[in-house]
Amino acid sequence: MSEKTLSIIKPDAVAKGVIGQIIDCFASNNLKIAALKMIHMSKREAQGFYAVHSERPFFDSLTDFMSSGPAVVMVLSGENAISKNRELMGATNPAEAAEGTLRKRFATDIEKNAVHGSDAPETAREEIVYFFPELEIVNF
Repeated sequence: MSEKTLSIIKPDAVAKGVIGQIIDCFASNNLKIAALKMIHMSKREAQGFYAVHSERPFFDSLTDFMSSGPAVVMVLSGENAISKNRELMGATNPAEAAEGTLRKRFATDIEKNAVHGSDAPETAREEIVYFFPELEIVNF
């Protein structure tokens, strides 16, 4: 089933200069980029995006991190894009991520874990519209 998902290359991975390697991983696994841009979220924008975690103890440090530098946001499109992207990312904790996954290769720790990906179709729809108006998304 063809679907879309949001992917974020987080500030730690941008700072490491691995944007191209991460995008190449998506392209090599039949995920097309339907939209792409570099942004620098404010603390408020990061809080809005991660509002679902607002009651969690890590919320403040997560939103500090996500607003600490530029990030690349993109919409990936393809067959089972959500599950494929999550498989490519690996476990949230890079210490537990499988060899070869993006988080195993590029993450710093459980919070600075290089990439974000939507976890379900509903979340993907909500997350995509947070960053991209419909006009900016290419349909393949």
